[in-house]
Amino acid sequence: MNLKLLSAGAVKGGVAQLAAAHAFTTGSKVDVEFTQVPKLRQRVAAGERVDVLVATIGAMDDFAASGAIVPATRALLGRSRVGVVVHQDAPLPDLSDTDALKHALLAATAVVHNDASSGIYVAALLEKLGLKLLLSGRIVVVSSGAAIITTVAGRGAGSIGMGQISEIRAMIAKGSAAKFAGPLPDAVQNVSTYHAAVAATSAVPEAAAALVNALTSSSAKKTFAATGID
Repeated sequence: MNLKLLSAGAVKGGVAQLAAAHAFTTGSKVDVEFTQVPKLRQRVAAGERVDVLVATIGAMDDFAASGAIVPATRALLGRSRVGVVVHQDAPLPDLSDTDALKHALLAATAVVHNDASSGIYVAALLEKLGLKLLLSGRIVVVSSGAAIITTVAGRGAGSIGMGQISEIRAMIAKGSAAKFAGPLPDAVQNVSTYHAAVAATSAVPEAAAALVNALTSSSAKKTFAATGID
């Protein structure tokens, strides 16, 4: 039996591990694809056949309203926070409060974020803090969470990036020349909540529900915690 899982990228580390474990245990083949939530929305709206969806709570609310998921199967997967990454040779910036964050950003030679859900939040935050114009010419928008880290690593010690902590940790674990500086201050933190659910297009809803259960079980939470998802 083949199952197709379409997931937001921020939870990639845990989802990939748990999907592989589920495939080994059940003998089913689980094809997993990760993409940004805006693109995930587009694919669901286009009617792509999927068995399980993993997305932010806002996207899942819309999927429930449009009939794209089976509401009774929807379950909390975990929550992700936004963090700061700097080059491995850079001193760790002070992130103790909002003023300290602003000072660190203004001192940076480049401020990097992506165009996914977390990046949309970061762009709005820069504007809210009055930094968008002050950083004009230094803001670099990239296409993915992984690209944030590779861009910071490639631009030297003056650059700073903001993205999902789970993605930052995953890239650093692969040997990227960057380091995790810490989460955004609580006053400006953004928490993204992710749910999993059986897609309405699934031809094998019982098997898909078993995969959702595997992703959202109490033991699964330990796997996600190790990747920065709580």
